[in-house]
Amino acid sequence: MASFKEHVGFSGLLGVGYGLGATFLLGFTPIQGALAGYLAGVGGMLPDLDSPTGKPGQEIFSLTAAVAPLILIGNVLKWTKLPTDTETVMLTMLLMYFAIRYGGSWFTSKLSVHRGMFHSIPANLIAAEVTYLFYPTDNVVVKALMAGAIAVGFFSHLLLDEIYAVRWSGAIPSLKKSFGTAIKFWGREFGPSAFTYMLLLILTFVTLEDAGIISRDGKLQAAPTENGIEETAPEALPPTTLEADPVREAMLPTEELSDAPAFQLQ
Repeated sequence: MASFKEHVGFSGLLGVGYGLGATFLLGFTPIQGALAGYLAGVGGMLPDLDSPTGKPGQEIFSLTAAVAPLILIGNVLKWTKLPTDTETVMLTMLLMYFAIRYGGSWFTSKLSVHRGMFHSIPANLIAAEVTYLFYPTDNVVVKALMAGAIAVGFFSHLLLDEIYAVRWSGAIPSLKKSFGTAIKFWGREFGPSAFTYMLLLILTFVTLEDAGIISRDGKLQAAPTENGIEETAPEALPPTTLEADPVREAMLPTEELSDAPAFQLQ
């Protein structure tokens, strides 16, 4: 198993590359690239939230409690309809910090085990989708960038754990008992695994709906036209808007003359 420092160093290097790539290759602003790189580094520590009593877990919960209120404060104020004055915002962020740092740590310690479903591909997707949904912007592309940063950092943790689960001494590498406990799709117990997939299903639906890929009834959205207005098929238009019948147009002068009063020669 890789140490906490190795996880931080590995995800930190990935974060630097992710941020530089977002800025110079994808055209995001330097601030957006820097923030994305930072989130990639944070994502590399998230799987160890399942061991909140150890030093790595304490460090991660402290960091999460410091970062999460900055990201969530806008949505929390919107949902609770609290005033946006400075004092209310500061008090709300403090309450969120203590709730995550101590309440979240206690709750996680009661429900999770180390190398459980926190170390899994579904948990990786959940972390990315939560970031996408709560990142404070309406720009779908920026939200996807930040969600991708968390996903990259999170997966780097799982990958490093699997690499360290291989003994490289000798001509033929051998596998430790911990091999396969990080990059997995299903845990040893049914309950936590089923709950993880239920949460993933809900978050995936909400994420796809927020991105405009599906509608609330679960159907795929129609592709918009260039001007953003959905075109209507000609047969669906009222008869008056259809192209006029040339035969009828040719008959109109005759019909109009027939309705005029007749003049008789004296």
